[in-house]
Amino acid sequence: MRRTLPAATVALLLALTSCSVPRSSGNPPPGAAPTGTPTASRQDAAQVRQTLASLRRVDDLPLYEMTYVGRYDATVGTDASPASPFGCSLFVAAGDRHRPLFARNFDWDANPAMVLRTDPPQGYASISLVDLSYLGVGDDPAGDQRLLNAPLLPFDGMNERGLAVGLAADDGARAEPRPGRPTVGSVRILRLVLDRAATVDEAVAVFTAHNLDFSGGPALHYLVADATGASAVVEFVDGEMRVERGRGSWQALTNVPVAGIAESRRREDRRYDLIARAMTETGGVLDAAAAHRVLTAVRQAHTRWSVTYGLRSGEVRLVTAGGAQRRYELPMG
Repeated sequence: MRRTLPAATVALLLALTSCSVPRSSGNPPPGAAPTGTPTASRQDAAQVRQTLASLRRVDDLPLYEMTYVGRYDATVGTDASPASPFGCSLFVAAGDRHRPLFARNFDWDANPAMVLRTDPPQGYASISLVDLSYLGVGDDPAGDQRLLNAPLLPFDGMNERGLAVGLAADDGARAEPRPGRPTVGSVRILRLVLDRAATVDEAVAVFTAHNLDFSGGPALHYLVADATGASAVVEFVDGEMRVERGRGSWQALTNVPVAGIAESRRREDRRYDLIARAMTETGGVLDAAAAHRVLTAVRQAHTRWSVTYGLRSGEVRLVTAGGAQRRYELPMG
């Protein structure tokens, strides 16, 4: 919205163990159209060419990067249809209010992914991560116009105001529609949050203003955090939206519900317990390197990427399944 996003990409020293994934249900169907038809794009022809020309492969995950130029409509439909449960581990380390940090593992099928930069005319600039299979795009997406729908499906991300959001599966979640509210997909809601919210309160308001549709895939819950270190979990229990605010120096989310659940019960989940112990020991004060060590401790065989977002610094550190690392800087407004 306010500026073009530069990305400084550097090789780092840390290497993580490779993983392999037996599942393939997230892959695009055989015979999918090679070029596809975008639905979200509101670009002119020159902006389309500039966007698609920015695509480059940067990792053997495979991981791609692309800068979206021009407008998109985040409310239109898409052919994406999530088909099976996510894993995922997320946490906010807010013990140092001058350096709050959002971290997450995305656990899923072995699909190509993309780092996407967006700067919509009437929204906040952001960096987000997209699983390309949800667009119907395969391992060689060059020239595929379905990439123009990529803004619709961020699985995690951070905007220029330091608002970060991510999702995880919550098998017991159930969202009942409320009259008068527009319905949005359970992944699409992240785009609306990134474009419109600068604070946790504003993010919660975006969730509140919409009905969420879980019918195309697994039910989800969400973790949001902002540049002040404030955070919240958004869940759907018995059809009602519930918000659990972060009350200390950290907040974590895996695949077990947290709203109204005692901490001792939450810690029965191994990944949640490992995160909680690390956060308790450090008082929720972690830099990106330390946060990635925590993410490594809770990674699974099907972890596709691990990412940290510096909510004030704008620094994004990404580690893919093969261990390659990349770093980006999001100019903060």
